[in-house]
Amino acid sequence: MASGFCSLGLTVTTSLFSSHAITRRVLPILRWRSSSMSLSPLRHSRALSAATTVPISSSFTWDDVIETGRAEYNSSDLTGFFEKINRCNRGSEKLGEFIPFVIEEQIVGYIHKRFTEYLREFHDIFTFSQNGSCPDRVDGYVTLNLMLQKPEDRTRAVADVIKILGDKGIIPGIRNELYPVKPSFNAPVFFSLERAAAPYFGIKGYGVHMNGYVERDGQKLLWIGKRSLSKSTYPGMLDHLVAGGLVRFILVLYYPWLSADDESKFIMIQ
Repeated sequence: MASGFCSLGLTVTTSLFSSHAITRRVLPILRWRSSSMSLSPLRHSRALSAATTVPISSSFTWDDVIETGRAEYNSSDLTGFFEKINRCNRGSEKLGEFIPFVIEEQIVGYIHKRFTEYLREFHDIFTFSQNGSCPDRVDGYVTLNLMLQKPEDRTRAVADVIKILGDKGIIPGIRNELYPVKPSFNAPVFFSLERAAAPYFGIKGYGVHMNGYVERDGQKLLWIGKRSLSKSTYPGMLDHLVAGGLVRFILVLYYPWLSADDESKFIMIQ
């Protein structure tokens, strides 16, 4: 489930890179409230057994933000930011607990060994190799049945599995949104995977985050979002102005406006 944490750390850091120069002038703050759009948590009492989780207590805190905004802070010293980025790789010593997920001889994700036990039930879709032929790996890997050659066939087959696991509560919070499965951002898409299942397969996920800046009475202000109390994930916490996971078939430049229209209701308050 590392991908979600990595995304969180990187986006927070990116936001601070662009705004640290004006943080000392951030109050008063303009906030917005989002509508209560249903979002299901990635963690679940049953799902926790399928992957190793990492506590988020080491994340960037509000005290770090205040320190960054102090007048004596050296804006050219990025040491602190690099430390936060490095935290995205925390837990890497547990890599041995995961098995590579390989498509067309390329690693597209990492699956926890306990979660693979659920996948073994679908032997007509998932294949487990122990011959050590995976790149940079000697203890086997998980792949899809060789009969599934086309991306659309892979998408449908895996979707059937996710539906069953979702109904059993093993993968909670089905979103009916598809994430592209590929080894890198610009690589061809091997198939598409239900968004809620992405952490369980350890695939790379990408998000689009938009910061807002406004000016009032000659002051430049950072427009910070506040999540609705009815949100199932991180209710009431501060957030980007508009943000969301990048699903397939949506252009990067278009997505912030889609998220703003679907999720964000802007209310200016004192």
